[in-house]
Amino acid sequence: MKAALYTEFQGPISIDNVPDPTPVEGGVVLKVEATGLCRSDWHGWVGHDTDIELPHVPGHELAGTIVELGKGISKFKIGDRVTVPFVSGCGKCEQCNSGNHQVCDTQFQPGFTHWGSFAEYVGIRYADTNLVLLPTEISFETAASLGCRFITSFRAVAHQGQVKPEQWVAVHGCGGVGLSAIMIANALGAKVIAIDIDYDKLEFTKTIGAHYTVNAITVDAVETVREITKGGAHVSVDALGSKITCFNSIANLRKRGKHIQVGLMAGDDYLPEIPMHLVVANELEIIGSHGMQAHCYPAMMDMIKTGLLEPEKLIGDLITLEEGAALLPKMNEFHGIGVKVINRF
Repeated sequence: MKAALYTEFQGPISIDNVPDPTPVEGGVVLKVEATGLCRSDWHGWVGHDTDIELPHVPGHELAGTIVELGKGISKFKIGDRVTVPFVSGCGKCEQCNSGNHQVCDTQFQPGFTHWGSFAEYVGIRYADTNLVLLPTEISFETAASLGCRFITSFRAVAHQGQVKPEQWVAVHGCGGVGLSAIMIANALGAKVIAIDIDYDKLEFTKTIGAHYTVNAITVDAVETVREITKGGAHVSVDALGSKITCFNSIANLRKRGKHIQVGLMAGDDYLPEIPMHLVVANELEIIGSHGMQAHCYPAMMDMIKTGLLEPEKLIGDLITLEEGAALLPKMNEFHGIGVKVINRF
C-alpha cells in the first residue's frame, strides 16, 4: 500500500510502498477513506511521543470502510462505515472496566503506538470495543475531523468541564481543538469567549458560536476576559498547549472555576508556570482531557444528526496524501483556518 513514512524524528516524510496491514485477533483492517492532519502528529514527528518506534506512519484522526476482519469480531462486518477514537481501550483493564477507555492501561493509538492512517489501509486493534458505526448522514471527511480534536473537545467541555447554560467559557487558541470547543460550548448554551492572536481566526469564531473575541496581541487576555465576564470564566480551555495559553486559561478563571488542559504540553519548551497561588486561594480545578470513549459517542452523534453541532463547518481544505506529508512538519506554524483532511490517496 501507499503510505507517508518517516525514518527519523524531524526528518523527511516520504511517500513509499509498504506492506499492507493484516488483522490481529480482535482487530480489523480499514480502507482509509479520510484522515485529518493534526498538531499531535507534529508532536510525534518531532519526537515528543515515546510510544513511537521508527520507521513510522503517522495519522490518528480517521474514518474508513472495514475490508478485513480478525478472529473474534462479533459486532462489525466487512463493508461497515466506521470511525474510531484516537485512544482505544483494551476493554479489560481497571480503567476500561470503570468505563474510562480513554486512559486505558494498554491503549492502542493509531499513529502513535502503531502505524497510523496516513496510508491506504490501517490496522485497528480492540475493534469490538472501540469502533463506531457512522450514520449515513455523516461523511467520511466529517467523521475524520471528529477523531481527535472534536471528540476531545466534546469530552473536555461537556464531561470534564460540565458546562451549563449561561456559564462563561473561555477558549484559548482557535485551531481545530479550539474551534470545536467553541461550537460545542455554544451548543450547550454557554456564553463563549474566543482568544487567539490571529484576526481571521477570531472573525471565523463568530460564525460558529463565539459571543466575544479577544486578540491577545492587542490586549491583556486575562484582564479582558475578567472584564467581559465580571469576575472570570466558569470554565476555561487551553486548546493550544503553550506556556502562555495555559497560564492565561488558569489566571482568567473566577473563583472555583475549572481549567481544562487539552493542548499537548510535550517537551521541555512547553513546561508552563502555574499560578498556584490562585489555584489555592480561589479553589480552582485543573483538569486534563484526553480523547473520548467510543461508548460516549452516541450523545455527540445525535447532536450532529439534529444539526445542533455542525463539525463539517470546521473542515478547511481537502488535500492529498502527498500534500499532507508536506504539511505535517509545518503544523506548528498555525497557518490557515479549520481542519485539513486527507481524502485522496
